[in-house]
Amino acid sequence: MKRVVKKVAQWVGFFVVLGMLGACSSISKSYPPAPVTALPSDYNYIVGAGDTLNIIVWRNPELSMLVPVRPDGKVTTPLVDELVAQGKTTTEIARSVEKELSKLVRDPVVTIIATNFIGPYSEQIRVIGEATRPQALAYKKNMTMLDVMIAVGGLTDFADGNAASITRASEGEKRYSVRLKDLVKGGDISANVEVKPGDILIIPQGWF
Repeated sequence: MKRVVKKVAQWVGFFVVLGMLGACSSISKSYPPAPVTALPSDYNYIVGAGDTLNIIVWRNPELSMLVPVRPDGKVTTPLVDELVAQGKTTTEIARSVEKELSKLVRDPVVTIIATNFIGPYSEQIRVIGEATRPQALAYKKNMTMLDVMIAVGGLTDFADGNAASITRASEGEKRYSVRLKDLVKGGDISANVEVKPGDILIIPQGWF
């Protein structure tokens, strides 16, 4: 009986060590560090479902109004039905509204201002794992990892911040490493990097 118990204990120990080695192996997997700068300066905001558009038609106040972008990405205004807004800039939407209004209004001049920024899903920054408040964030020009971490409330006590990584959809799902622990808890500003629209930040749990 003692021999059986001893044998079982040996096997249990073997699998525990094996699991630890696997965990250490996964932690040691490294990706190239994320570039400090990510986007050219000519980025233009893209409208998404949930945004609100302030449509202003010059000299036609009865046609001017605030309209939400519906979940299907479309808007409806007086004299304009089922206009696709998602995935376009406000300038592109304004030209589309002008085109539709020109069928009934002489030389319409339209200006559109976006508010309540959400943006399309393809451009949102998603934070998963050991963030205090994992969530999707609307991308903003020149947004950095520090901005993202402030928005999600920082790291949990169980986070392995320096093992975090970015999956960058705009570069074919390429992975980059980021040093969140150094940035958030160590105050190392050199660890701050810009993010790109569509980035997914993955924060793993620490093993030790």
